[in-house]
Amino acid sequence: MTEHTRPARKPARPYFSSGPCAKPPVWTPEKLNTDSLGRSHRARIGKARLAYCIDLMREVLGLPDTHRIGIVPGSDTGAFEMAMWTMLGARGVTTLAWESFGEGWVTDAVKQLKLEPTVMRADYGQLPDLDKVDWSDDVLFTWNGTTSGVRVPDGEWIPDDREGLSFADATSAVFAYDIPWDKIDVATFSWQKVLGGEGAHGVLILGPRAVERLESYTPAWPLPKVFRLTKGGKLTEGVFKGETINTPSMLAVEDAILSLEWAKEIGGLEGMKARCNANAEALEKIVAERSWLSHLAEDKGIRSKTSVCLSVEGADTDFIKKFAALLEAEGAAYDVAGYRDAPPGLRIWCGATVDAADVEALGPWLDWAWASLKA
Repeated sequence: MTEHTRPARKPARPYFSSGPCAKPPVWTPEKLNTDSLGRSHRARIGKARLAYCIDLMREVLGLPDTHRIGIVPGSDTGAFEMAMWTMLGARGVTTLAWESFGEGWVTDAVKQLKLEPTVMRADYGQLPDLDKVDWSDDVLFTWNGTTSGVRVPDGEWIPDDREGLSFADATSAVFAYDIPWDKIDVATFSWQKVLGGEGAHGVLILGPRAVERLESYTPAWPLPKVFRLTKGGKLTEGVFKGETINTPSMLAVEDAILSLEWAKEIGGLEGMKARCNANAEALEKIVAERSWLSHLAEDKGIRSKTSVCLSVEGADTDFIKKFAALLEAEGAAYDVAGYRDAPPGLRIWCGATVDAADVEALGPWLDWAWASLKA
């Protein structure tokens, strides 16, 4: 194939963005339930749909009754910062950072909350030594680093007898991996990742130890209204029953419900994981067959199955921009350039809403873009 020969077949749905991500393959706007639109989220129908969304998330995730789940403002960022602002400061803090969002939580802890955390860092493509984490501290980490393509291997490094709380930014991990919920005190995510939902709304999951912290500890700093989870020293239970802190988009809620109902139809969490695995394996094959392409995360045991980050031989930022622009102009792949703070490379979303056939069809187009730019 010369640089001028375009592949015969394009991905049917060339949506490989790592957030917001591809819609479920069955998605059409006509399938959205619109009965709650134009109604108050405090009305019976609004509360019912919000509660139904929460129930669906619990069911598909296999979340135990010990953990509460609520819809909060500000996407995953808002949910994680809500947890930080309301619970940190009671004991020491350790933050793990191996990509840009983990570094963001370091910045919040140091510059905004004025804490003095222990910071454990690793370069892009690697993990810190998890065996050296001090669990007498509260520990903040990303389960799956969306901008580096590196994930924790499992939850075995989190001890059952930990003194501190575990805070997991799990936004590109939920619905893709088995999360050991007994190891997780706080988890956050947004619908826009593996569910292919919309942004602006976050999801906050609290285990019993996190609730105990909220009810027994008052931070030294003021809390804005959208972060307040207690009243009179008790958890505001309504937040976890669909009584949101502020006004949600019921259209976004209905969109999430559609995705969750689809997830149930394909077999729930097991079906979602299977699709992620198939997509990651299809991309793995593409990389293995090309000498100029490699994984940023060399260790397969910590390599993401959702936000897969790739290195391109000799590529700088300008080359990657041109590479991604060529694919977009052809309608072959959208939004595949790596994150701006990451090493120059490609980032291909392999979450459950992507079809493996589309990942497979991407390979020849990567060859075409590579050859075109090298000509």
